[in-house]
Amino acid sequence: MWDGFGGMGWGWIGLGILHMVLFWVLVILGIAVLVKWLASAPQAPDEHLIDVVKRRYAKGEITREQYEQLKRELAE
Repeated sequence: MWDGFGGMGWGWIGLGILHMVLFWVLVILGIAVLVKWLASAPQAPDEHLIDVVKRRYAKGEITREQYEQLKRELAE
C-alpha cells in the first residue's frame, strides 16, 4: 500500500518533517538574534541639557548672562 514510492515509505516523510522543523527553528532563532542585536545597539548618552549648559559655561563658550538665560529657559 505504501510502496508506491519505490520502497522509500515513511522514512522519507519523517526526514521531510525534520527538515521543515529545522528550517522554522533556524528562522525563529535568526529573528530572535536580529531583534537582540537591534535592541543592544549603542544608545545616545542620556545627558541633561542643564549639564551641557554648565559645561559650556565652564569652558568659557558662553557668557554669564547667556548661562543665566539658558538656565531660566530650561527651568520652565
